[in-house]
Amino acid sequence: MGKLVLTTERLELREIDLSDLDLHLEHLNTPAVMARLGGARAREDILAKHEQSRASFAKEGFGFMLLWERSSGELVGHCGLRRVANPLAPNVGTHEVGWLIREDRWRRGYAREAVSAIIEWAFEVHKAPHLVALTSTSNIGSWRLMEKLGMERRPELDFDDPFFSDEDNPTIQYSLTLDQWRATQ
Repeated sequence: MGKLVLTTERLELREIDLSDLDLHLEHLNTPAVMARLGGARAREDILAKHEQSRASFAKEGFGFMLLWERSSGELVGHCGLRRVANPLAPNVGTHEVGWLIREDRWRRGYAREAVSAIIEWAFEVHKAPHLVALTSTSNIGSWRLMEKLGMERRPELDFDDPFFSDEDNPTIQYSLTLDQWRATQ
């Protein structure tokens, strides 16, 4: 279990540790969880994402983390802050928030709880000028959460990604400025 970064009422958000790979694969890299994210990935792909997160923390002080349920100590999700890295996106380098929750913990508010903490951390600690979140129109739960968080749909930032199926294209983006966020607090 990696270094504690943020705590919410029900969650601990921790940096990804080398020992976390197998739990991630078991609980988060499933067909259901990854259905709108291009499908379950190879072990090497998840390992590379973990390495990217650790490198981001080392370089910028933020990255993607694993979510641990405080009451049970179980891994329940993955979320964090990073820079948009997809070269097809029109806003490469923008601060991006993202998340996923394991299937048996869906609809419990964990994503909203975790991402709300990430948004505050991004604006208050990392001084992000604005944030984006990426999804597809078919990922209804994801973009609905973006809207609940006060994010605004930005169709000018849409792009097609050949990694995803036709059903999950285009990639769409929502954004949130510091002023928009403050207005919801």
